[in-house]
Amino acid sequence: MTYTGVIYRPPSEARSLIVQVTTGCSHNRCRFCTMYRDKEFKIRSMEDIRRDFCEAREQYGDQIEKVFLSDGDALVLSGQRLMELLAFIRGLFPRLRSVTSYGTPKDILRHSPAELNMLRQEGLLMVYLGAESGDALVLSQMEKGATREEIIEAGQRLKSAGIQSSVTLISGLGGRERLSEHAIGSADLISRMNPDYVGFLTLMLEKGAPVLQDIEEGKLELLTPEGVVTEMELFLRNVNSEGTVFRANHASNYVMLKGTLNRDIPMMLNELDEVRREKLFRKENWRRL
Repeated sequence: MTYTGVIYRPPSEARSLIVQVTTGCSHNRCRFCTMYRDKEFKIRSMEDIRRDFCEAREQYGDQIEKVFLSDGDALVLSGQRLMELLAFIRGLFPRLRSVTSYGTPKDILRHSPAELNMLRQEGLLMVYLGAESGDALVLSQMEKGATREEIIEAGQRLKSAGIQSSVTLISGLGGRERLSEHAIGSADLISRMNPDYVGFLTLMLEKGAPVLQDIEEGKLELLTPEGVVTEMELFLRNVNSEGTVFRANHASNYVMLKGTLNRDIPMMLNELDEVRREKLFRKENWRRL
């Protein structure tokens, strides 16, 4: 099988067969992200993609149950090509339970509601959608490439089609100045999308991330662990997304939280209060840069 560059996948796809449908990311301009900076974006030929799946079939037989289509946004493909690919995968792996991928908001919106319905029928179970923030100014400053309204519409369109969504937000992305706007805007965004899953990461920057210049120039002040707790409390007090599975248990997080909205919000607020009172932050994450 052929892989180009470093391969990224969501934690929940650890046991999935990963095949590159594209290399890199079609947007690749988010100022906090360096994941695909070393790759030139390219849509792989269907012949090459099918060859990889056939090699996986030869190696693993019909045991494959989960497939993740990488890199940054397999949904950049046309609906017709995606449907042909999904049908081909199903034919190779009769035990298949799920096919998932990343999807940028604009690539999701390239597909009509009818097309998304057909993709779900062909086996696309879930799309991982990086929202990052619900604050319009933060999205613009970070050059996300989508407005908050486009992100919301993308999530709603997936939901209407029966495709599950897992939405990612980033604690601290608005810095100290936009803490409240980032937290409350993100809560509103999730409330309007009502995704199946929402995960909070905490801002961690690698060398080469353009936003580092803002930090060095004092334009963006990173949050302290206490600030992250305050931000999370604001989010939880303002979100209304019944049944959404909530996770803030990534390796980047100062505080480990998990529960289901809205049922477990009081419990998670109590946990945050205890963390602040007893200073129970994960010490290995105190120094990030």
